[in-house]
Amino acid sequence: MNLLDINDSPGAYPGTYYAAHAQPLENCAPVEGEVRCDVCVVGGGFTGLSTALHLAQRGYEVRLLEAQRIGFGASGRNGGQVGQGQRRDQDDLEQMFGKDRAHALWQIGTQAVELVRGLSTSDLIQADFHPGILHADHRARFVDHSQAYVEKMHRDYGYDDIRFVPKDEIGGIVASPAYHGGTLDTRSGHIDPLQLALGLGRMAQSHGAGLHEGSRVTHISGGQKPVLHTEKATITADHLVLACNGYIGDLQGDVTRRVMPINNFIIATAPMDADRQESILRGNIAVADSKFVVNYFRFSDDHRLLFGGTESYGYRFPKDIAAKVRPAMAEIYPQLSDVQVDYAWGGTLGITMNRLPHFARYDGNILSISGFSGQGVALGTLSGQMAAEAIAGQAERFDIMSQIPTPRFPGGKAFQHPLLILAMLWYSLRDKL
Repeated sequence: MNLLDINDSPGAYPGTYYAAHAQPLENCAPVEGEVRCDVCVVGGGFTGLSTALHLAQRGYEVRLLEAQRIGFGASGRNGGQVGQGQRRDQDDLEQMFGKDRAHALWQIGTQAVELVRGLSTSDLIQADFHPGILHADHRARFVDHSQAYVEKMHRDYGYDDIRFVPKDEIGGIVASPAYHGGTLDTRSGHIDPLQLALGLGRMAQSHGAGLHEGSRVTHISGGQKPVLHTEKATITADHLVLACNGYIGDLQGDVTRRVMPINNFIIATAPMDADRQESILRGNIAVADSKFVVNYFRFSDDHRLLFGGTESYGYRFPKDIAAKVRPAMAEIYPQLSDVQVDYAWGGTLGITMNRLPHFARYDGNILSISGFSGQGVALGTLSGQMAAEAIAGQAERFDIMSQIPTPRFPGGKAFQHPLLILAMLWYSLRDKL
């Protein structure tokens, strides 16, 4: 089973709303022959593209190899939410690593959002950054923690761009009875993810990076100079960056044992007029709720509701994705139960046991970055910048992330999938309680 093509056609973007409105990159022919470069990057998502961009800006000769199309994977299919911090709250990080390390991780997470905000101003990105993410509590018992968390972020982190949203206000923002309160972060935001990925690709090309689609890596030989093999080429590099996330497969067994692929699904409704959009979700913000199997939603620039979530117990996408996601949307928005759905798609992301990214060095000159667990728009983009810094000899930020221990999933590769099914069933049940 190969996740690169089990649900998708080779060489073609999936039928997402994003792909229907995007212009693919030019000059991305498959790599051929004997190739030599300073750095080879595997994976054409946020991390790989950002790595290629920031290395090319430093004058390195870079080749990026993407098995399918640039932005084909989770980077071009996700909900587009650009969130502050890490995937875990600062409360959790302080308990896990202590206050000093938690503050360092928060700083990296805020730098990630600022990087995306800054990149979005480039004419090559062709996507606007819209501020605001509401984290909505689907259970009343979570509201006290949300209020206390805002106070903590103000007091301990000097972060004043987050505020508590009480019960009597949240219904006026999200026209739904589903939520009891939450937090609104106005430095976070949302963006068209595929346009961001393609824009990073254009920027990398403008600085001389070579991007190659249809270039699936079949084998890697480590050593002083890593050698990569594709169907048509052999690439020798001084440094290698693995930016494969949920599609790592068997290219690096240690990563495979620590990063597990899971599927998630999104639908896009027919366009609505601006007044109706405002009546459904005020202020053009994004929303992510407190469920473990998160519901997340926002509006596109042409006034479509993009609604994502629901769990997956297998690696094949369901035949009718819209039918799978629509009930979750109708639970939040009963008034949209009969709305027309124009697009429905699935995607594969990478998760870790602790929901924090997995940064690692292998053989000294091989870097691997993956496992963003749903926080990859911002952190994935910054991770590429950090990989470039590390290769250039400035590894402080990379080392902060690589020192986070990433536990292996129990049971080995053969039992990962059955254990994932049990875990998702349990957390799905817990969300309903």
